[in-house]
Amino acid sequence: MKGQQHYSMTLPAPFIVPAEEAGHTLAAVLRARMPGQSWSQVRALVTARKVQVLGDLCLDPARRLKEGDAVEILGRPARPPGEPETIIIRHIDDHLIVVEKPAGLCTVRHPSERAWSAERKTLSPTLEDLVPKLIARREGTRGEPRPRVVQRLDKETSGLVVFGRTVTGERGLGMQFRRHTVIRRYIAVVPGRVNDQCIHTHLVRDRGDGRRGTAFMEGIGKEAITHVEVRERLKGYTVVACRLETGRTHQIRIHLAETGHPVCGDKVYSHRRDGTIFADDSGAPRLALHATELGFTHPISGVALRWEMPLPADMQGLIDRLRQA
Repeated sequence: MKGQQHYSMTLPAPFIVPAEEAGHTLAAVLRARMPGQSWSQVRALVTARKVQVLGDLCLDPARRLKEGDAVEILGRPARPPGEPETIIIRHIDDHLIVVEKPAGLCTVRHPSERAWSAERKTLSPTLEDLVPKLIARREGTRGEPRPRVVQRLDKETSGLVVFGRTVTGERGLGMQFRRHTVIRRYIAVVPGRVNDQCIHTHLVRDRGDGRRGTAFMEGIGKEAITHVEVRERLKGYTVVACRLETGRTHQIRIHLAETGHPVCGDKVYSHRRDGTIFADDSGAPRLALHATELGFTHPISGVALRWEMPLPADMQGLIDRLRQA
């Protein structure tokens, strides 16, 4: 079009944030690698859904990066997250709701993001943002309050999630999670040959390299117990079921990685303590972890409830491809 200027932007290759850029904003780090680009052009690249940090889409140009963060510029915008109608409700009553969470969607919004405008939140919705819309459409109501969070799944983990709708429901569910009486079983695909086992360690927030992991010293950290059962052996890989006896942050991912078998597609715990990285030739499209089973006692009625969710298409496709390899 006459009078319109066209800009050619050379995109940098994927890179790891070095120590000297730790603490800098994403926009600043990108601009340093893109000479000639203005601040507005660099920010637009982020808001256009074309930048990933540690394998996750990042829409905040002001995010402070850490040493070791992996940053990648995508050739085309990432797909928008699922709309409310694509999320399946498995159970709903006056006190709780159970839904199927797709991969790529955060369960809850980070506290620092709660002050975001409604427009900005729609660029990167979370499950807790979408659940009220689900309920409103189902029940024909308006103004459904934000659901009460009692559990979380990692952004790239798919599976069953329960929210409380009332204070009584939230407290009753929370008590069961704290007592470790909730049934939680996950399916994971990992490299190598894994055997049935019970992994019992104590986890700390920083194992010495900035990542969560098992404590070396006795008497510190939170107890973490994972029961691992082999479901299927593939050439070079194993499909396992992991039952959580406790529910610590990233527990399954940490435990499997520390046995030498990080979950396929894991961008964080593929790093060993010494800085080397586990090779991942699986081609997993995302973290190959799925919350397949959820069970608990209804906090009001006392009825035992249990659900199972089959593997989503992306994980089933990964397993089918590895079977044929």
